[in-house]
Amino acid sequence: MELAVESLLREIADQAQQADQSRSLSAELIKQIKKNEVMGFSASQNLGGASQTMERMGLELEAVASRCPSTGWVLWNHLCTFHLFCGLLGPDNQEQLSDIVQRREWVCFPAGASTGIRGQVQGDQIALTGKAAFGSGARYAEWAGASFMLEGEESPRFALVKLDQPGVNIDADWRAMSLRASATDTVYYENALVSSKHVVAFPFMYRKVFRKPEFEVIDRRYREDWVGLSDIMLGMMAVGLVGTALMEVAHGIKDRIAIVGVKVAERPTVHVNLGLAQGKVNAARDTVLNACRETDQRIQQGEVPNEDDYLRQLVAASTALTLCDEALRLLQRIMGGNGLREGETFERRIRDFQAMPLHINAHQDRVSEQVGRHLLDLPTENPF
Repeated sequence: MELAVESLLREIADQAQQADQSRSLSAELIKQIKKNEVMGFSASQNLGGASQTMERMGLELEAVASRCPSTGWVLWNHLCTFHLFCGLLGPDNQEQLSDIVQRREWVCFPAGASTGIRGQVQGDQIALTGKAAFGSGARYAEWAGASFMLEGEESPRFALVKLDQPGVNIDADWRAMSLRASATDTVYYENALVSSKHVVAFPFMYRKVFRKPEFEVIDRRYREDWVGLSDIMLGMMAVGLVGTALMEVAHGIKDRIAIVGVKVAERPTVHVNLGLAQGKVNAARDTVLNACRETDQRIQQGEVPNEDDYLRQLVAASTALTLCDEALRLLQRIMGGNGLREGETFERRIRDFQAMPLHINAHQDRVSEQVGRHLLDLPTENPF
């Protein structure tokens, strides 16, 4: 199977080091990605998209992240958050969503910790003011999802905000060591306008609302929760990153000489650690691919997901991320101090990986707590 991103992989890899140093992806690469059919993979066919399987999207993201994790990260955010937006906005906003798909426009969802947006009705529009944090890909996007509160209301609303309008400012404040070019920035709104006709409710525990038969959806795929999908795709990206690091380490140590002339590739502990790392990467990949296939089968058969299905997606990804983390530690042990001194690419891969198990969607503490509560027949209280 040839991937949709196949023609972009060399360019993605070639700009990775520069992207890491400059903290921004190549503008030309962003243009090429937007022209690629992968942009519409999470959009259903009745929106003009490809209705691609989760397995296929996972394989695309695995390939991209193996070349440049920052590029994979923002493409992952676009595909997963567009899935959420389709579920939230529903059939009444199908035309707006179809236009985004047809124009190959990019979406993001800045809604992390410290986010706070309020809305004020102005005729047939709503003016948004406040800040939205952790907007991965915001600098590359045309649209941002916004959850906000109207004065006097106790439940949040949701709308898509055009980012090129007056009243929107994107602060390039992502200074983390990981995913330096992911543009996980803060978006500031000052009377940024959205049309009232495109505003919808943002229900608490929306994944459970989406499962109700009376809740209308654009396509049955949107009954699947975006967090579960984002997790298994994040797991595939981690496999791509760590799998590539493994191959690079194995290739790079073949001719290395350690202290007193010992050939690194002839040391038994190197063989053991490489073998363990390969096994962990294989297990991680099998785990998330199986979760993708289970999800695809459910969508194909028209089955509505339940809480068990959702938690299975989360725990599959969390487990895969743990396995990838363990594999990286083994590779780091093999590299040693001299290997780290010479292995600039390996050090970048270690840095980029750090953000993956820490993402709130797949964070082990959050996932494990929900799974444990569910096993005890207690409500899984986290709203996403």
